Amino acid sequence: MNFEHTDDRRMLADTLVRALRDGYPIETRNAGAYGEAGYGPAIWQQLSELGIVSALFDEAAGGFGGSGFDIMVVFEALGRALVVEPFLGALMAGRALAKAGGHDETLAGIVSGETIAAFAHEDAATPVTATKSGDGWTLSGTKAVVPQAGAASVLVVTVEQDGDPLVLLVPAETAGVSVRSFNVVEGGAAGDVTFENATLGADARVGSEGQGQAIVDAAVGAGLLALSAEAVGAMEFVKEATLGYLRDRKQFGVPIGKFQALQHRMATVLLEIEQAHSAVINAASAFDGDDVKARERALAAAKYTIGRTGALVAEETIQLHGGIGMTWEYAVSHYAKRLVMIDHQLGDEDYHLQRYIALG
Repeated sequence: MNFEHTDDRRMLADTLVRALRDGYPIETRNAGAYGEAGYGPAIWQQLSELGIVSALFDEAAGGFGGSGFDIMVVFEALGRALVVEPFLGALMAGRALAKAGGHDETLAGIVSGETIAAFAHEDAATPVTATKSGDGWTLSGTKAVVPQAGAASVLVVTVEQDGDPLVLLVPAETAGVSVRSFNVVEGGAAGDVTFENATLGADARVGSEGQGQAIVDAAVGAGLLALSAEAVGAMEFVKEATLGYLRDRKQFGVPIGKFQALQHRMATVLLEIEQAHSAVINAASAFDGDDVKARERALAAAKYTIGRTGALVAEETIQLHGGIGMTWEYAVSHYAKRLVMIDHQLGDEDYHLQRYIALG
């Protein structure tokens, strides 16, 4: 099995890493993440013009990439810079539309970066229900903590029902749709999306009857791979920052990295990060395969591994830095919190461990 990246993929990764290194310092990132919008619109436009969103989709969907390794390369670079712009929503909503077919104009807007989309999947205490209304549906209920819901002009909404999920494309300005926006810890903006008798036509349906679960699986699978790769990128950043700190910080006239106890702890961190990276590579490889069970097991294994490893890396790097590691001004504190938060998106490590076992 060949894990070498193609020349185009290496060029994409180099371009993205360079753009983020030069134009996305932690101060810029935090201004967007904790600002009113929850992201930087100018940064989003700049990265979209570089073709970063297009790299997440294949040619049939209007992109130029779309493989598991393309998703991995992009989100690993985004994780290294702790990017909060709405790439995850574009990926998941776009993958749902691409899997279903149809809604070509909306998909084209998502792939180009002109349309900001959100994937509304997790129900709140009052789950979303869809009642038949003529040829369409009337929605009621709430979707919880939808990333960048306030900025999105379109929502891809999943509705659980007997037999097969219903997937709907909902313009954000639809009557009866409201968003309560807030900032998630180190995740940028999110929102609870409430539907109060929001009426949709038959053309809102994404896919055909009986296709709903396959559409949801395509979107969620891409999201799991993306989050896992993002976590690996974040771990790589804190690894390098911590090694640098251990080399530079001195006690008793010598670098603290000379102390054997700290060397042992750092060695454990390095080994665990390599294991997490391997799990994500395995998931990226299985992502495009025909074996659905192998794909789902690999994705569950990756998400479980980055959840467990992310918590360890966050704790150890903060401990190795001491008090400075928790200060707002120091980038490592933001990365540590983001690693913990990634575990809770699209199912935590306990959920995916059980899922992996069930798929056995």
